[in-house]
Amino acid sequence: MPPRTSNTAEEAVTASDGSTALRVAVLADSDTRWKWGALTARRLTTGTDASLEHERPVEVSGLLLRGRATPTPRQLAEVGDVGIEAARVREVTAVEFLHTVRDEGYDLVILALVGGAVQAMLHGLAALELPRRPVIVTGYVGVVYEKLADGLLLRHGADVVLANSRHDAERFRAVYEGVGADASAVTEAALPFLGGTPHRPEEGRDTVVFAAQPSVPASRADRTYLLRRLVEHARLHPRREVLLKLRSKPGEHTTHIEELPYQRLAEKLPGGLPPNFRLVYGHMGEVLDRTDLLVTVSSTAALESLHRRIPTAVLSDLGVRETLGNHHFIGSGLLTSWDRLDGGFRPRPDEEWLAGQGVAADGTYAKAYDTARSVVTGLLKREQLPPLAPYYTPATAPGYLPGILARHHLGPDGIPLPGAVTTRETGGVRGAVRETVRNAARGAYRQGVQRVAPVIRRMGEL
Repeated sequence: MPPRTSNTAEEAVTASDGSTALRVAVLADSDTRWKWGALTARRLTTGTDASLEHERPVEVSGLLLRGRATPTPRQLAEVGDVGIEAARVREVTAVEFLHTVRDEGYDLVILALVGGAVQAMLHGLAALELPRRPVIVTGYVGVVYEKLADGLLLRHGADVVLANSRHDAERFRAVYEGVGADASAVTEAALPFLGGTPHRPEEGRDTVVFAAQPSVPASRADRTYLLRRLVEHARLHPRREVLLKLRSKPGEHTTHIEELPYQRLAEKLPGGLPPNFRLVYGHMGEVLDRTDLLVTVSSTAALESLHRRIPTAVLSDLGVRETLGNHHFIGSGLLTSWDRLDGGFRPRPDEEWLAGQGVAADGTYAKAYDTARSVVTGLLKREQLPPLAPYYTPATAPGYLPGILARHHLGPDGIPLPGAVTTRETGGVRGAVRETVRNAARGAYRQGVQRVAPVIRRMGEL
């Protein structure tokens, strides 16, 4: 049954046989993690295998963790259909989220958050000491190319840590086992947003798309270089449509900080932009529908493209480096340069490499979530779940954990710090005033993080 949506403390939905709904909460802190979390909820609660189907109706609540990367309504709309209407999604602080879990009685919680926030929520949920706690699922939104150990250990303690490929599952288990942590939560699946029709060339269509990333590369010189080469490619091939696919508009925030938007760089490019070159936004799947070559440095869009058998190129122009993330594609057969692409070269992916990366280009994607769904179903059927037991505790990481928890207004024991607990104002004049003040403060915070801070940092480099 398709997920239902909810964002209020309404009564649980009751099925015709008298059973209550399976209540699911998705907590996300950016547009891309929202996409991952919402679609993961759908994959885990619906499927083609009838033996894994839940016998209860499903009610999904969408929650956005308030912070610098909280998506705007436009960003939510561009994510596409995730089974939860954008108008029915609400923002919460970490402490408000914990109150919501306590009050709503969720069965399943998807933590689509950065590692530190996952760790804070795990400790906060443990401190609630609920009579029956929800099943906790977390994972990664894309390619894991940096901070592997740090990110994984911050996610340890969840009931299920999803890996997007066999390659990732093996690495995740190795990290946990290497520090003596329980690795049984690691569960192989795939990126939940793969899909679309396989690539088919069309007569008269020749479209090259560059999938931009907000923080890779980071320097003005490198980003200007990539933009210049893309524009030069358009000039070399005037009958080819060349698109620069952007994640966000200036002033908006996404998973990573973008201090030098390509839009601003394009305005200053000598000679202007050729008529066959365009900047585009929107749902990545819709852009891929008309793509004949996807070019990127290391974007997860490469995996979406490969899943659909679209010719895909990973640039080596700036080197093959861990800081760029393109080292992840070593052995893929996809690494190449603009010079070669200008001359008509099209990379061919290595099939063995593809098989280990979870892109399921061989048609196995329909069953990619069967194991994870079975694991979650088994946990939901248990009468009692064990207490949450993250690897980091005040005893094992006394110099690290308290700071992570404090950023979310939690003490070392996971209990909200004094002053962090606020009474919810959901109606009336006081509620409206409180929401207005919060929105103004959030806007000022975003302005400081996204506009003022980058200028100060650049001035410091002079």
